[in-house]
Amino acid sequence: MEITALMVKDLREKTNAPVMDCKKALTDSNGDMEKAVNYLREKGLAAASRKVGRITKEGLVVSYIHPGGRIGVLLEINCETDFVAKNSDFGVLAKDLAMQIAATNPICIKKEDLPAEILEKEKEIYRAQAKSTGKPDKVIEKIAEGKLEKYYTEVCLLEQAFVKDPDIKVQDLIKNYIAKFGENITLSRFIRYQLGENPGNG
Repeated sequence: MEITALMVKDLREKTNAPVMDCKKALTDSNGDMEKAVNYLREKGLAAASRKVGRITKEGLVVSYIHPGGRIGVLLEINCETDFVAKNSDFGVLAKDLAMQIAATNPICIKKEDLPAEILEKEKEIYRAQAKSTGKPDKVIEKIAEGKLEKYYTEVCLLEQAFVKDPDIKVQDLIKNYIAKFGENITLSRFIRYQLGENPGNG
């Protein structure tokens, strides 16, 4: 099938990928637009995985005040260059993440940030719950681990379902932007204020 300039243009608009990559994706998928989009998305995410770990010294500090003025969030999000930091799409990501924090009230950014004493306390609760149902000891630990994984999705920002698209996790949303910009993106810290409560640090 002949790959036309219009097809390449359409795919580029859909994916923001370089022209040559769009042409190759369309050629490899025999002009099937959907397959070409998937091919580029997978390629972008694979490239994004390689960028994780690169130093991020630029970025933004953004604020978000929830309607009604009772909840506010300050978030520091980092990237590799000033060019990306000034990109309007990077600003959209930052605002979306600040809004996520306002809505879901995470304890921390990633699993590794959770204090050991909180984890052990949660595990004890899950073990006691499983024990009270008469489960054997070897099953109790598995149940506790399973419930702990669910707990991560509630209290760790990166593990949470994205409020605007619950089919993806926050960490997947960030990976999509890493693929889009070709730079590593990290979250450094956040603080969430709720009227009448002590603020929680991330």
